[in-house]
Amino acid sequence: MWEYEKRLQYPINIKTPDARAAKVIISQYGGPDGEIGASLRYLSQRYAMKNKNVAGLLTDIGIED
Repeated sequence: MWEYEKRLQYPINIKTPDARAAKVIISQYGGPDGEIGASLRYLSQRYAMKNKNVAGLLTDIGIED
C-alpha cells in the first residue's frame, strides 16, 4: 500500500556544530513564546468557542502554526 522511508527532504551535513544557534532555534520552537506553545493555545481555545465558525478558524490557525 505505502512504504515509509525515514529521510530528510533536504539532506544536511553539519561540519561544525554551533551550540548557541541551536539554543536559539530550540527556544523558538519549544519555549513559552515558541511556535508549539502558540499552536497549542489556539487549539485549546477552540473548545471554549460557542460560534462554530470561530472555532474552525482557531483550528485552522493552530494547525498552520
